Amino acid sequence: MNTFKVSYLASVCAAILTVTGCSELPTDSKQTAAVEHAEHTSEQHLFALNQVSLSASPFLHAQQTNVRYLLALHPDQLLTPYLREAGLEPKAPNYGNWESTGLDGHIGGHYLSALSLAWAATGDEELKQRLDYMLSELDRAQQATGGYLGGIPNGDEMWQQIEKGEIKADLFSLNDRWVPLYNIDKIFHGLRDAYDVAGSDKAKQMLFKLGEWFLATTAKLTDEQVQQMLYSEHGGLNDVFADMYFISDDERYLKLARQFSHNIIIEPLLHKEDKLTGLHANTQIPKIIGMLKVANASDDKAWQQGADFFWKTVSQERSVSIGGNSVREHFHNKSDFTPMVEDVEGPETCNTYNMMKLSKLLFLKTGDTRYLDYYERATYNHILSSQHPEHGGLVYFTSMRPGHYRMYSSVQDSMWCCVGSGIENHSKYGELIYSNTGKELWVNLFIPSTLNWQQQGLQITQDSQFPDDNKVSLTVNRLSEGQSTESVIHIRKPSWQQGELSFTLNGQAVSATEKDGYYSISYAWQSGDKLAFELSPKLYTEQLPDGQHYYSVMYGPVVMATKVQAFANEQLNFVADNSRMGHIAAGPTCPPEALPIMLSEPEKFIADLTRKPGQELAFIADKNVAIAKQGIDNTKSTELIPFFRLHDSRYQVYWPQQSEAEFTQFVADAKAAEQAKEQLRLLTVDQITPGEQQPEVEHDFKGEGTRAGVNNGHHWRDATGWFEYQLSNPEQKAVALRIRYFIGDVNRQFSINLNGEQLAGVSLPVGKPTDEFYTIDYPLTEAMKKSKTLTLRFAADKDSVAGGIYGIRLINAQ
Repeated sequence: MNTFKVSYLASVCAAILTVTGCSELPTDSKQTAAVEHAEHTSEQHLFALNQVSLSASPFLHAQQTNVRYLLALHPDQLLTPYLREAGLEPKAPNYGNWESTGLDGHIGGHYLSALSLAWAATGDEELKQRLDYMLSELDRAQQATGGYLGGIPNGDEMWQQIEKGEIKADLFSLNDRWVPLYNIDKIFHGLRDAYDVAGSDKAKQMLFKLGEWFLATTAKLTDEQVQQMLYSEHGGLNDVFADMYFISDDERYLKLARQFSHNIIIEPLLHKEDKLTGLHANTQIPKIIGMLKVANASDDKAWQQGADFFWKTVSQERSVSIGGNSVREHFHNKSDFTPMVEDVEGPETCNTYNMMKLSKLLFLKTGDTRYLDYYERATYNHILSSQHPEHGGLVYFTSMRPGHYRMYSSVQDSMWCCVGSGIENHSKYGELIYSNTGKELWVNLFIPSTLNWQQQGLQITQDSQFPDDNKVSLTVNRLSEGQSTESVIHIRKPSWQQGELSFTLNGQAVSATEKDGYYSISYAWQSGDKLAFELSPKLYTEQLPDGQHYYSVMYGPVVMATKVQAFANEQLNFVADNSRMGHIAAGPTCPPEALPIMLSEPEKFIADLTRKPGQELAFIADKNVAIAKQGIDNTKSTELIPFFRLHDSRYQVYWPQQSEAEFTQFVADAKAAEQAKEQLRLLTVDQITPGEQQPEVEHDFKGEGTRAGVNNGHHWRDATGWFEYQLSNPEQKAVALRIRYFIGDVNRQFSINLNGEQLAGVSLPVGKPTDEFYTIDYPLTEAMKKSKTLTLRFAADKDSVAGGIYGIRLINAQ
């Protein structure tokens, strides 16, 4: 039997055992598990969430805040899309925002996962009642359809088309629906979590009923047709199908998982080639989670290595200090992080949610602590910081642009993808604090908590106030009377630790062996035994991965950030409205002259920081700092605090670094660049980046015979047929349409039409361009200028191609 499958079944049963009282592994794996686990002790196993209870800390506070957010959501409104599509009468109007603009039902799937995780983590019975109610109503909808369960608008019509092999796929649409495979992926995962986290047999039955429907719907599709479907964003369908195989031992689901693995993404990874630049980041990460599960299920070493190559590439070459990646949702060129510090739409929280899942899987398979180093960094700096500590609002984009800020969700108005993943995030802090390899315990994270390890008759309480205080202790209590037996506790040595750790047991020094990133202590543990040690985190700077002179200050795994005052008496709104793009912090950017600048070499800057007196971690920078509007000789001290504590403010994670001699010119150059951007912003009435999801969805993209791609980091779209968008001209100030082209596109003829009237006939190239990318302005007619909404269509001439179009900008006369 496959070792990973046994491990997975053991972990599922561990969760269900603790939650429901189940006492045995599934019958096909019960005896094998004992043998194979003994032979493969390097594989780590998780504890069930309800075996680990958090103690007072920012993590417990976040968990409790998230429970309030979950209970503030209205189940009947989340259920409405499912009941509607099943032909049943909804009990409440559906939510707005993304829940009523084509992605109807996606939050409902996340809600099942979130309730399951939160109940397992807290034992709050109100959460269990919510979960049971959701499942009961969804079961009613599923019975009405005979197996299907989804909120996709007019989904039945679409699935009938798919079943017949009528497939029309684009990056973010399938058969004219907004990412329906991504949408149904959420309910698949929600039902899976309701079973293997919360132990619901009803959820298991519903999951496999939905699985049978999916198998039947796709049964006649060729592999080529499936790959065509996978061109559209589809979440982690291969991930959940692999899990269904682990649960059921039904080979059809393993076959389905491999069939729904996206070959065009996987193939380069098998050859250790990074082809990620320009791709929508969070579309790719779930695919690789599924890739790894398929690899583990079939013992495919090449796929395992490919998944690990992806992890290395993203975590080490494409991520910033908080553990996040991407700008405007896409992977930029890894040799140029300029977009990261210039654009306001920085790392997306969903990406890190999925990268942590991938890191966890890789750690459990290998025991390698480098995955924990990333997981820990991402936990403190991106996930924990993405929740508002008071109202519980969740963050979509965490801007790395110095001096910018973040927007938080409104519980009743914001239904973004990062709300769906966000309501799951804050119930999972206990999942990887501890792990085991049978009888040996591994302490992976320094988060105050209590582990109830019933299988070994032990309770372990970890006391810590890290990062405010570096002392950590583990107190052992036996859960039952009887003779103690010797067992091993392994303590992770983090990569940021300075020097070696020293341990005391009941106040007396005790030796530990160090191997593979852990200190190991073997002892016959008695109730009341206390193992203590003190961490020594390194204080250092971390440069942008491309080598630009921007530095993030780190204390161990914790990013230290500073508040920025850009404008006097500024009043920013930090809570999103219900608009389609409310998740973007669209306010003014911070002028360069208001930013703190690092004026020394990074090592000296760090050496001159002083720890601020008090219980909470903070440092003071009162040397080597300049703010242009104050002048070098008139600087004030700057406070750095953990980024996860910085909210409702502009902030700076990455410090620009210049010498005093370069400082004045740096600020002048930065101001000139910002002024040019501001002039373009003032000139712009509306704009679209073709081929990017959010701009295209926002502008109601439609098309026939069209495709999109990336050219050296520049997104484009073209068509052998046509494609169109809706442009806004609310104040009727637009006078021209500016189109961006690529010099390499030649012998292409097409028309540009606005509101059905031809604006221009185009033959590429236009004129004799000398720049690789060039723009052409097309003046609007008087009738076009008077229209508040403009339907822009690019239509190819016969046997030709329209585009590529690399940028669209409606401009005024300013």
